[in-house]
Amino acid sequence: MADNLPSEFDVIVIGTGLPESIIAAACSRSGQRVLHVDSKSYYGGNWASFSFSGLLSWLKEYQENSDIVNESPAWQEQILENEEAIALSRKDKTIQHVEVFCYASQDLHEDVEEAGALQKNHAAVTSANSTEAADSACLPTEDESLSTASCERPAEQTPSSDAESALEVNDAEATGEKENHCDDKTCVPSTSEEETGENVPTVEDTAEQPKKNRITYAQIIKEGRRFNIDLVSKLLYSRGLLIDLLIKSNVSRYAEFKNITRILAFREGRVEQVPCSRADVFNSKQLTMVEKRMLMKFLTFCMEYEEHPDEYKAYEEITFSEYLKTQKLTPNLQYFVLHSIAMTSETASSTIDGLKATKNFLHCLGRYGNTPFLFPLYGQGELPQCFCRMCAVFGGIYCLRHSVQCLVVDKESRKCKAIIDQFGQRIISKHFLVEDSYFSENTCSHVRYRQISRAVLITDRSVLKTDSDQQISILTVPAEEPGTFAVRVIELCSSTMTCMKGTYLVHLTCTSSKTAREDLEPVVQKLFTPYTETEIENEEVEKPRLLWALYFNMRDSSDISRSSYNDLPSNVYVCSGPDCSLGSDNAVKQMALWAAWRWIT
Repeated sequence: MADNLPSEFDVIVIGTGLPESIIAAACSRSGQRVLHVDSKSYYGGNWASFSFSGLLSWLKEYQENSDIVNESPAWQEQILENEEAIALSRKDKTIQHVEVFCYASQDLHEDVEEAGALQKNHAAVTSANSTEAADSACLPTEDESLSTASCERPAEQTPSSDAESALEVNDAEATGEKENHCDDKTCVPSTSEEETGENVPTVEDTAEQPKKNRITYAQIIKEGRRFNIDLVSKLLYSRGLLIDLLIKSNVSRYAEFKNITRILAFREGRVEQVPCSRADVFNSKQLTMVEKRMLMKFLTFCMEYEEHPDEYKAYEEITFSEYLKTQKLTPNLQYFVLHSIAMTSETASSTIDGLKATKNFLHCLGRYGNTPFLFPLYGQGELPQCFCRMCAVFGGIYCLRHSVQCLVVDKESRKCKAIIDQFGQRIISKHFLVEDSYFSENTCSHVRYRQISRAVLITDRSVLKTDSDQQISILTVPAEEPGTFAVRVIELCSSTMTCMKGTYLVHLTCTSSKTAREDLEPVVQKLFTPYTETEIENEEVEKPRLLWALYFNMRDSSDISRSSYNDLPSNVYVCSGPDCSLGSDNAVKQMALWAAWRWIT
């Protein structure tokens, strides 16, 4: 297919991360001829999600640091006298300090081979059983409350459908499985309309376990396709830019979402639930009646703080943490507001930053559930694929495992005129979008990147046990030492289709000050205890057991000035990778910047 590509396009996009996929979909929808290529064998780049075996393959690639494709030595010969080439990088250097630890028992009696679980096609995530979660609800664009009507999808869905834009959000306690269908174009989960009145155990679900709560590494390998593990951990604000874009573009029909069911706090060595809605506040047993009134009064002010500048103008120069101390809030309430509602830094966030964050949190409450956040079923990696699907529907051409050797620049105009791919084919275009990781060290020699510390854990139960085992939680653990950062913890249950039953998938994220393990292991030790054979024989341990852990650092290329890149042609737009923030607004804003940039160039 590669040597039959057309020789000219309006837009060439290199990289299939979320920002690139959004822009590619917008260009294709507006009638532009789009070529979207990625040197990797899966969609999403650092926004991707993997099955457990796919993640092991991904880790193996980085540990071996092997080239993805062979370079065509003939491409230099295609550069003319009036042209010059900007060579692109053939290795992805955005991931560093990868460390993996297995704490689960490696039961040799299980007839499972780890090597057999490794797959070349990382994007393939399939399930043998396909059932639909019961009690799903359809959420229309205009209706701000949860609808009880059943949500039916047309058999054939295209962005030109006249159906009302809707976002499908499933009950967090419903469980189910779906089958992903992958091909060379896009990989988008299909939906099944069958509802099950009760959970009927399957052969896999009723497999004998040696002891209660004992999960072996062999079982994780065997059930590896039930995992969808995100490289980047984010949530969607229910009134954020990405949700609005999903609805307005009709891309929301390609995905399903679940509500985050609870917001947690870590205080004095224990985890507790934070009341954030009006109902939660008045039903809370953690707060006194006086505290409830204090909190409601302060939150009401935050919703309309811009109308009362006299209340905060005098405090603009101090941190939000110091401002809260002036508001007659108890230490208990100050902690909840700072770390679990505003989710801002105790030392770096100003009063205005904190008030804006608190207002945004409150503004998003109640649209689709009792918290402001949504999570996409099957992981964040579904979102880039949804936009890729839209682009393909409108004629965009996709090529995975297809690297670009260089950008061809006209010396006189200093504009990029073409690319040369791995087969030596020259492809002409007017505009070029390149994800930051594809640039070589020569191009990025003056760029100063930040780093994100990430950890992915598989545990046997939730950090805060309740009657329901299907809780989706977010927890912020404040920084304890100067120069370190608060750690964001997102815990996913099996109903999010990201882990096998009986386990939880836990993501930890913070801005790096050291390696990921050095940054995050202290928090892991506070919340979890490593699995050991002796503990499993004893009574229930206080903390959840840690079965498997992955630590790595990821490059944060957001907010990099264009002038930092060396000799970048004016018609080459740089897309950044994931940032450290909780939401994905930065990815959506890049689409607006792209539109403005095109007018200039």
